[in-house]
Amino acid sequence: MSNLETAPQARLCGGREDVSATPVHELLTAKQVPLGGSTVVRRLLPNLGRRMVGAWCFVDHYGPDDIASEPGMQVPPHPHIGLQTVSWLHDGEVQHRDSLGSLATVRPRELGLMTAGRAIAHSEQSPSQHSRLLHGAQLWVALPDVHRHTDPHFEHHPVLPEVTAPGVHATVIMGELDGARSPGRTYSPLVGADLTLAAGVSARLPLQPDFEYAVLVMAGDAQVDGVPVERGSMLYLGCGRRDLPLRAAADSSLLLLGGEPFEEKLVMWWNFVARTGEEIAEAREAWTTGTRFGEVHGYDGAPVPAPALPDLPLKPRGRQR
Repeated sequence: MSNLETAPQARLCGGREDVSATPVHELLTAKQVPLGGSTVVRRLLPNLGRRMVGAWCFVDHYGPDDIASEPGMQVPPHPHIGLQTVSWLHDGEVQHRDSLGSLATVRPRELGLMTAGRAIAHSEQSPSQHSRLLHGAQLWVALPDVHRHTDPHFEHHPVLPEVTAPGVHATVIMGELDGARSPGRTYSPLVGADLTLAAGVSARLPLQPDFEYAVLVMAGDAQVDGVPVERGSMLYLGCGRRDLPLRAAADSSLLLLGGEPFEEKLVMWWNFVARTGEEIAEAREAWTTGTRFGEVHGYDGAPVPAPALPDLPLKPRGRQR
């Protein structure tokens, strides 16, 4: 998934000093961002006040969109370094191509996981014959320093572990929840889970007190720890919780994101996660000159050009502005 903004801001992320060590309620509202073709996304991370949740550093929620007469998602080839991309669908299909030669069609409740490592390029698009609705989330996970130059690779996991209780169903996307572990490779302690609650159900979800958490409501009408959260909004919860009360007034779908607070400080600009502005500039130059990232074959269209770097130097600092 790309950040297609033509004048992206530098995001200065990471560090533990602003992590809430106790439970909090911090409601994050989304920014509307066009994302190629007919797709408009709700960008929840990075947010004006909150940059990360654990290692999760980028969250886009889109749909449900009626794309029966539209091309749907059309994101041309673009580069990444220093992160993992997580594709998660409730409706529709997204075809992934990358510069390693990977080709996969990701469908609802399947995990498309790309580890960019030192460098990769990819494209994402709705197939020419696609479902009427497109609804999902695209997320990034920042790689810790020891792994951020790893060889790039792509994983497609059509079957994921599930946790069930009366009126509640959870699919474990990344990490571990209630003893069920995703096959997706992780590089830091984190969790991502898709939760479905039937109307009228109340539940308590087990959590790890040393993780920080947030919940995105993708559909329905839900309360998270007693706080009403509208569809397309996300509630940051801080740390120190052993469980999380949930209640659904209507059939609802939620995305739980959490992880150990990310200690390292980062610079995030356009589609790159790095540690210094110099690394960002080097990656941009490599993409512009056609080196390092390879070529994505099979996409009918030109790659995304790199935007201009900001005038001010890019420096890493804390998790909040």
